[in-house]
Amino acid sequence: MVLPLSFYFITRQFSDGRLKIPAYYRVDRIDKVIKDGKTVNDTIFHKVADITLTNQLGQRVSLNKDLKGKILVIDFIFTTCPTVCPQLSGNMKDLQKAYIKKNPDLVQFISISVDPARDSVPALRAYADRFSADHDRWWFLTGSRDSIFNYAKNELGLILGDADVPGDFVHSQQFVLLDTARNIRGYFDGQDKAATKQVADDIYILNVEKRKKGR
Repeated sequence: MVLPLSFYFITRQFSDGRLKIPAYYRVDRIDKVIKDGKTVNDTIFHKVADITLTNQLGQRVSLNKDLKGKILVIDFIFTTCPTVCPQLSGNMKDLQKAYIKKNPDLVQFISISVDPARDSVPALRAYADRFSADHDRWWFLTGSRDSIFNYAKNELGLILGDADVPGDFVHSQQFVLLDTARNIRGYFDGQDKAATKQVADDIYILNVEKRKKGR
C-alpha cells in the first residue's frame, strides 16, 4: 500500500470545515490560573523527554536534540520477530514512501528494538535494508534495555511488563505520534492499514499546525 499524496488533503473536518487537530495525550498536571478575572483549569500535557540511542549506521543519536523541528512516528520491534514486527515495519515503510519525496524533512520514523542484546548495529542495518529504509529518515535504534523500557513506559505511556523478563514487550503494536514540541498526539494500531492511513492524515494536519505556530 502506497498512500497517495492527495490523501493528505482528504482530512477529517468539523462541520464548519476546519481541520480537526489531533488530540493531546497524557496529562502531567492541571493548574489553577486566573483568566479574565476567573479561575480556570490550565491542563499541562506531558512532553516526552529525550533519549539517546544508537542507530543502524552506528551513530549515537538524540531523538529530541538531533530531530528538533521534526514530527516523530515511533514503534517498537525486534529483528527476529516472525509475525507482528514485519507487519509494523511494512506499514511504516508505506508511510516512508508517502513522505520521502513530497516532504522528506517533515517527519522522522523511529523503530526501537526491545531486544538490544541480539539486535546489534549490523542486525538493525540488515533489517532496515529488508524494508528499504532511508537510513537518514528512518532510524532503527538499540541501546540499554532498561533505558528503552523506561522511555516506552514513563515517556510514551505504553503498557509494559517487567523489563527483566525476556520477551515481555515483544508484541506491542502501537505507532506513537509526537509533534515537534514532543507532545503525544496519537496512538495507532500499527498492524492496521486504516490506522496507518490515519497516521498519514494526522502528520499532514500536524504540519499545518506547525506552520501556523511558526515552528
